[in-house]
Amino acid sequence: MTNILLTGASRGIGAATLAALTAAGATVAGHATTSAGGLIAADLSQPGAGDALWDAALDRLGGRIDVLVNNAGVFEGVAVDAPDAEWQATWARSHAINLQAPADLCRRAVRHFQGTGGGRIVNVASRAGHRGDSPAHWHYAAAKAGLIAMTKTIARAYAVQDILAFAVAPGFVMTGMAEDYLSSRGGKQLLADIPLGRVASPVEVAETIRWLALDAPPSLTGATLDVNGASYVR
Repeated sequence: MTNILLTGASRGIGAATLAALTAAGATVAGHATTSAGGLIAADLSQPGAGDALWDAALDRLGGRIDVLVNNAGVFEGVAVDAPDAEWQATWARSHAINLQAPADLCRRAVRHFQGTGGGRIVNVASRAGHRGDSPAHWHYAAAKAGLIAMTKTIARAYAVQDILAFAVAPGFVMTGMAEDYLSSRGGKQLLADIPLGRVASPVEVAETIRWLALDAPPSLTGATLDVNGASYVR
């Protein structure tokens, strides 16, 4: 039985991933901002929340975690001419949730895996980490680029200890945010930028995460898998 800590498990990609991992036979400790549905509550914008979440998940899973999936994230815009306080607060919140908390959890995972003979980390990044994002989302692109770089660093540093690290970089995914945009005047422009002609479904991204968490060959460690309908290829 594989024990997995999954952040951001209450909706969208996270909920689909929870379902996919559970169906595959894994035991999953899911996280959300509230404890509804038996999920472990943690506000990852707060200092130390990642460490507290790790400890709670470790307790729930009987003292062993085999896979960490960092999926939780926030996508909140701020204009370049916003007041300084708003600019700083948005950057700080984005950094805390999109990069610092995943880093804290990865650190705990690496240290745990060093004592258990290895494990896997799957970090959910974004297409934005490669190609950038909108003028209101400098911070989001920067954090996701950092998450990808961190994944590569972990893979290179700890592969010899059978600690594997992968990243997933979705483009737009059919969650509430994409649905709202598709129904607006910007929808046609969004689809025109995706050669596949549609945005990805949460199930497609979840299946990619499930495969990396459970089945991907060790030699793939350090890779980032794009799930964006060829809207960004590299």
